[in-house]
This record gives sequence, C-alpha cells and structure tokens, in this order.
Amino acid sequence: MRGIRATWQALTADLSTALEGARRAWTGPSRERDLVIQALKAALAAWVAWAVAGWWLQAPVAFVAPWVAVVLVESTVYRSLTHGLQQLAAIAVGTVVATAVGLALPYTEAAMAVVLPVVLLLGQWHRLGSQGIYAATGALFTLTAGPFSVVTSAARLGEALFGAVVGLAVNALIRPPVYLRDARALLQDTADEAHDILQEVAEGLAEGRLDADEATGWHDRAVRLHPLVEQAKAAVGWNQESRRINLRRRPKTLADAGRGYDDAATVLEYAAVHTAGVTRTVLETVSDEDAAPRLDAGLARHYARYLSLTAHALRLYSNSRFGPATEDGLRDAVHDMRETLQTLRQDLVRTTSDDPAGVAVYGALLAQAHRLARQMVLSAD
Repeated sequence: MRGIRATWQALTADLSTALEGARRAWTGPSRERDLVIQALKAALAAWVAWAVAGWWLQAPVAFVAPWVAVVLVESTVYRSLTHGLQQLAAIAVGTVVATAVGLALPYTEAAMAVVLPVVLLLGQWHRLGSQGIYAATGALFTLTAGPFSVVTSAARLGEALFGAVVGLAVNALIRPPVYLRDARALLQDTADEAHDILQEVAEGLAEGRLDADEATGWHDRAVRLHPLVEQAKAAVGWNQESRRINLRRRPKTLADAGRGYDDAATVLEYAAVHTAGVTRTVLETVSDEDAAPRLDAGLARHYARYLSLTAHALRLYSNSRFGPATEDGLRDAVHDMRETLQTLRQDLVRTTSDDPAGVAVYGALLAQAHRLARQMVLSAD
C-alpha cells in the first residue's frame, strides 16, 4: 500500500511539473516554449521531406528522407550541420558495405553476419562522432528493406541527403535556437541562492543563533551551488555554439552578452566555492561542542556584517549583469566589503591572539572572506 501511495505521489508530482511547463510555454518566452517549437520544427521537417520524396517524387525508399530530416533538427544549427555530415557519411559507409556484400552473398542472413561486425567497427571511427551508429542502421535498412541493388542503394543515399538538407534548412530558417535565456536564468538562480544562503548565515551569526541542524541545511544548500554553476557554464557553451551559422542572431549584441555570461559564470563559481567553505567552517564549529566557545560574540557580529555585505554585493552583481542596474552600486558595495574585511583582520588579532583554537576557526573564515572579496573586486573593475 505504501508503495502504491509513493508511486501515485510521484505520478502526481510529474503531472504537476508537466502542467506547469505547459503553462510557461503558453504564457511567454521560456525554455519550455523553445522545446515545443523545436518539436514542431522536427515534425515539419519530416512532413516536408515525406511530401516531396514520398508523395510528389514517389521515391523508392522515401521513408529515409523524413527519418533523416527529423533527427537533424538539432539543438543548434551548427550541430545540425556537423551531425548531418557525419550521419550522411555513416549511412554511406553502411549502405556501400552492405550493398557490396549483399550482391556477393545470396542469403541475407549470411550477408548480415559479415556486414554488421564490419560496419559496427567502422562506426567507431572518431570522425563520425556520435553518428557512427548510423553505419549499422544504414546497413540493416539496405539488407532487410526488400530486394536491393546498386540503383536502390544510390536512391537511399539520395533520400538521406535530401532529408538532411530539409532538416538543416528548417532548423536554420525557422526560429533557429539560441540559449542566452537558459544561461541567464541559471546564473540568476545561482546568484540568488548564494545571496540567500550568505544572508541567512549572517543573520544566524549576528543573532548568536548557531544551530547544528540549521548549519547543516546551509552547507547542504551551498554544496548544491556548484552543480548549478556547472549547468550555467554548459548553457553558456550551448549559447556560444548556437550563434554559429545562425541567421537569427544579432552578432554584436549576442557576442557581448555571451562574454558577460562567461564572466558571470567565473564569478559565481568563486562565490559557490567560498560560500561552501564558509558554511562548512560554521558547521564544523557548531557541530563540535568543545569548539562552540571559540565564536566570540563581537567578532561573529562583525563577520555577519561582512557576509551580509557580500550577499548584497552578489545581488548587485547579478542585477548589473542581468538587469537594468548599473555597476556604480556594486563598486560601493565592494568598497564596503573591503573596509569590513580590514576591520575583521584587526579584530582577529585583538580578540584571538591568546586562543589558538579561535585563530584556527576565524583564520579559515577570514581566508574564505578574503578570496571572495578579491573576486568581487575584480568583477567590479
């Protein structure tokens, strides 16, 4: 009964997610709308390829054209072109080998036994990339799709070429995909989450509210920042690729935005690493009963102010990169961070000079603060 309930809850959650995705696709520009458009484009490419090859020209192996067309409406126009060339090469290899062996051997079973190991090995050639498997597919179609001959095989290659041209043309001419929105959303999510974590840690330190469970939650969230940054960096890479051979792009605008997103990914990677470092140090301190007295109340409040300023600077940085805000406020916030950091150094010397354990704890916190401040200074320049 429990398993049925868990399955039902999972299905309900999936349905809710799907409905929310459909709502976003309907209401405005979003990743979900982009996916819908790409699916419709693939369907259109297949329909055009079949209408021409199958209905109008009555080609002998017309099904090859829509099959190639639909799989070549790729995530970027550049990928459509490169994968199209690789796929055509792979299909040609499989078709030629299968035709030669099939004409020499009278039985399909014997021909398959000879051809498949050969084309599967040829499909591993690095020049064919991820499309190497189509060598085996082309060979199987040649051997199993009825009587074959040199003419039929040539027609099959012609249909594959036509389908590739249709798929590439549809992807390039009808709203070719770009990925700036994906990169921007992921980077904003990372900046917002880092801001929230640092602000909550700052409030906990300022109020003397250092609970081990809460510190564990902070650290768990901080650790998850790094995968967010990696996803954002991947989206930036997709954006760079999507600008290649893309008729939709506005070169200067997208190039400048792409460079800005590269810089943002670097800054937020530092923020993720050092946020995790701060939360780990706080967690280790409050998790050890003997270490709890090491947190001097005055120094903790000063460090809380520094974290709050850092969180504010991250928010301003995010706004300066992805919103209408200017960088003047960011420079002021970074200046305040540096002044507070200098005060922290002086307080550390005065407060913990006779406490080696305290020096170790605040030394770790201060090191993380220094590195993060340095990166924010560079980003504000």
